[in-house]
Amino acid sequence: MPRNLCLTRQCLGLVTRIECSIRPLAGDTGMWTLLFAAGMTGEQPSTIKSQGPFHGPFVAENMLESIVQSLTLHGYELADDPQIWCLHLQAHLRQLNGGQPQAVHL
Repeated sequence: MPRNLCLTRQCLGLVTRIECSIRPLAGDTGMWTLLFAAGMTGEQPSTIKSQGPFHGPFVAENMLESIVQSLTLHGYELADDPQIWCLHLQAHLRQLNGGQPQAVHL
């Protein structure tokens, strides 16, 4: 499963979007988190949340896979759209890290 993905759902002519990202927490502790931004396509996200921390990226990936399976049961579909709210997710991650800078892990 990719570490960044987007899901969308159409209802009554509106498109709801959820962007998900798996990112390491600061401090090189091996802890990772799931970040979520949700809202209407073409607008700013209305909600930004996180889950975790998780011990390693594979645990976070497994949790994300479970969440994606649940969302697809509720009408969401994986989309090939580029992430447009990545700066919002980065700001939330910075808050989780207590303002500590984070090394880039690609």
